[in-house]
Amino acid sequence: MKKNSALFPFVLSNFAMTADGKIAFARGNYTPFSSARDRRHMLELRATADAVMTGARTAEPAGVRLGTGPAKYRRARLARGLNECHLRVIVSGAGSVDPRADVFKHRVSPIIILTSARAPRKKLEALRAVADEVKVFGKNEIAFPAALRWLRRKWNVRRLVCEGGGELHDALLRSGLVHELHLTICPVIFGGRLAPTIADGHGFPRLSRASQFRLALFKRFGNEIFTIWRRRA
Repeated sequence: MKKNSALFPFVLSNFAMTADGKIAFARGNYTPFSSARDRRHMLELRATADAVMTGARTAEPAGVRLGTGPAKYRRARLARGLNECHLRVIVSGAGSVDPRADVFKHRVSPIIILTSARAPRKKLEALRAVADEVKVFGKNEIAFPAALRWLRRKWNVRRLVCEGGGELHDALLRSGLVHELHLTICPVIFGGRLAPTIADGHGFPRLSRASQFRLALFKRFGNEIFTIWRRRA
């Protein structure tokens, strides 16, 4: 799906993936498994972006702040002409984000929640009490083209990093909104047919409709493979 670049942010996604294609264990509990070098790359990417976007389950674990990191990354942002800290965007079609999550206790930058009309009113009220803005797009599912246009127009988000999970990333892919994928392949296998991947959710019905990317970079760092993929025109 072709998008007018003047209306939408440039979206890049960033994932660490096991050798068998998983991003977390089957029960959904996330345990960091990539190297310190990969985690530095995550902060380096955040330092280039106006906003970081995640799904509710990715944002909720204890200790997660979705922040900019040490002072050197804030200095890098300022040197690029960006705000010192990026916006934090949390996505949940049902409004099921836990308002008690740690991310809401650290007011380092605005938190925006994107949801749909199926989110119950009481949940929206609870989230409005802890987030800077809660915005509804779509009836049963979030209308991501409209949501990203709004982020560009209202919050001046020109570059956005998606950090998962798989259902959010799948929705962005199906909407034709992902321009670039940073993927680190790690030397570990989780297994499990229910373990999440980088693109869960509805998926594509056939090959002709699938997202098409080209390999732009391939490097080995220790026992990890680092790759960058860019969407085909």
